Amino acid sequence: MFQKLRPVFAMPCIGLMATLLSSAAIADVPKVATDIAPVQSLVSTVMGDLGAPALIVRPGATPHGYSMRPSEAQALEEADLVIWIGEGLTPSLDGPIETLADDAHKIELMSVKGTILHEYREGATFAAHDHGDHDDHDHDHEKEAEGHGDDHEHDHADEAGSDDHRDHDHSGADTHAWLDPVNARLWIGVIAEELSELDPENAATYAANAAAGQAELEALEEELRASLADLGDTGYVVFHDAYQYFERRFGLSASGAISLSDASSPSAGRIAELQAAVAEMGAICVFAEPQFNRSVVDSVFAGAATVGMLDPLGFQIDQGPRLYAQMMRNMAAEFVSCLGT
Repeated sequence: MFQKLRPVFAMPCIGLMATLLSSAAIADVPKVATDIAPVQSLVSTVMGDLGAPALIVRPGATPHGYSMRPSEAQALEEADLVIWIGEGLTPSLDGPIETLADDAHKIELMSVKGTILHEYREGATFAAHDHGDHDDHDHDHEKEAEGHGDDHEHDHADEAGSDDHRDHDHSGADTHAWLDPVNARLWIGVIAEELSELDPENAATYAANAAAGQAELEALEEELRASLADLGDTGYVVFHDAYQYFERRFGLSASGAISLSDASSPSAGRIAELQAAVAEMGAICVFAEPQFNRSVVDSVFAGAATVGMLDPLGFQIDQGPRLYAQMMRNMAAEFVSCLGT
């Protein structure tokens, strides 16, 4: 009797053993925390089915002055690896990352060696630049991050201008560097290298996922370049100066920005200057953003220009590996729709 029952009990034991082994393998995959949805998307591309990185800045919120929820603070505290754009974009995360994730490895993407950086533009109607083909990396207008070698941890106390960033002083490097797909391709490789160091057993998977992701981004760049090719001389105004990485990569030319940053409100003088610029330069489109009340755009520019919508954070897109490419396609489609009229 017992011999007949023994195989029946053996089957669950085998299944339980397999479950335990699988759980152990999953437990070895690093826990990753990311700041904004586009970065979470790039990390998801590299991790694939091995794990899902946590997102700290919830969708629909502005990164400046962000206040974390308890669950987000817990994700930072549990992280083995923190990947973020940097203090200039999310100054409120600098302290929590250093205290809650003090033992975690950290990658500040703005400091990754080879990252293409642009200086913030000045004034409501910033001077036009040469928006030709930037594959030659014209250093009159851009620079590359010096980086920290293979050590991606960064001492923020030593960063020049860190106090200025906390006060939202828009001097120095523009922090919206994820909107250049060339930077995104570079970062995917760095993310794969860091994950491989923390989790060597899955290094081959990270490398393969990164290579596939980089190939997709290269194809995406060519796709967007073709769709935007005829819009280079068409003027427009943006809600805040967040798009020059996208503009310079694809040859677009903004006439000005309503707000200095996503953390400030436009002054009456700035609005007047932009209204004059719209009339003088023939800007045919003004772009709002879904994270902010568009009443300023509607009331000030109604009738003077078409109102479009740009979303640099993928607010209404499902989180995950597809978000970054879809966000970039959506932005390109908005430019075509608004400027092509």
